[in-house]
Amino acid sequence: MRVGQIIRTVGRRLWFFLAILGPGLITASADNDAAGIATYSLAGSTYGYQFLWLIVAVTFGEVVVQEMAARMGVITGKGTADLIRERFGVRVTAFAMLCLLVANLGTTVAQFAGVAAAGELFGVSRYITVPLAALLVGVVVLRGTYRIVEKALLVLCAASLSYVVSAFMVRPPWGEVLRQAVTPSLRMDTTFILAVLATIGTTMTPWGIVYMQASVADKGVSTEEYGRVRLDVITGAVWGNIVSAFIIICTAATLFVHGIAVSTAEQAAVALEPLAGVWARELFAVGLLGASLLAASVLPLSTTYAVCEAFGWERGLNRSGREAPIFYGLYTGMIGLSVLVVLIPGIPLFPIMWLPQVLNAILLPVVLVLVLRLINNPRVMGTRTNSRLQNVLAWALTVMISLITLILFISPLLPKI
Repeated sequence: MRVGQIIRTVGRRLWFFLAILGPGLITASADNDAAGIATYSLAGSTYGYQFLWLIVAVTFGEVVVQEMAARMGVITGKGTADLIRERFGVRVTAFAMLCLLVANLGTTVAQFAGVAAAGELFGVSRYITVPLAALLVGVVVLRGTYRIVEKALLVLCAASLSYVVSAFMVRPPWGEVLRQAVTPSLRMDTTFILAVLATIGTTMTPWGIVYMQASVADKGVSTEEYGRVRLDVITGAVWGNIVSAFIIICTAATLFVHGIAVSTAEQAAVALEPLAGVWARELFAVGLLGASLLAASVLPLSTTYAVCEAFGWERGLNRSGREAPIFYGLYTGMIGLSVLVVLIPGIPLFPIMWLPQVLNAILLPVVLVLVLRLINNPRVMGTRTNSRLQNVLAWALTVMISLITLILFISPLLPKI
């Protein structure tokens, strides 16, 4: 009898964990989307192992930031945009939502660029794959079948694990890898700073904060159950960044050592040759396609929900187009504009996969400042405000990103001084 009770108790707890497991894992998987793969490949192939310290630092930052978002979702039962409107008024809300919309539009463009790049690796024109992908994403999301398709997309995203295997097969200098992981480095040149900001912006995003809080709030998780949510957040952030680190290690060990700085998807696929051989292009394309479709499904919808929530507009897939015209208009507009950008004749795909992440990083402090003010307000969080350590880490992260952004703008002047 006791054994049966133990099995049932363990089963219930495991079932609950699997039920809540999602926001952390999905956000982490979306970090390694088209933009993430492009950014990490660029960093590894151009600068070797120098960005590994940044991945370590960003991992701690992502855990802190995503935990705050999840905790606010549990305690308040509301989304980020809703709380910003309640506490800061319409003007601040409008500015924050504009930042979110601009950053997320750029990232959505990057996802469809990823679809185009994956299709071209299979020999299919972007003028076929991108419109089909937009149609697929729209049908899946608007008809409410996304949760089913989400599992299949997560399986495709698992192709990114091939970087881990490929890195071990190529046998990088692990002593150097570990040294670079704990040794910060920064150069005062524009290209390097852009790569730093892109790496930060593809790992910690404004949309990730909004998505995390909204997902947890929608699940209606109680404060007693929050420990499991916190575990999901930490697990997702750490696991996602382990994969990110191995993308850098793999591209550094296979491309950087031969002086190949990635500028196309075909070059990036070379990093998987130690594992996949002649099938490296296909393996890379499958992973890129799955990650791009996953993020393209989540990102425009979460953005539309947040903007409509902020201003009290009708929203939700259970509403008709006549009942929620702004909701459907924003969603359709984000996807349509992204498709049009990617289909511009001659536009290079790889740069538009990683450059929007720079914008993500530049705009991230705006959201972080608002989140920090909210989570340290006892009227909002009661007794569950940040600890001193959490505040130190979160503010240090915000200041660090702001300083790097400042360096980006003054770096062209430095040689002249």
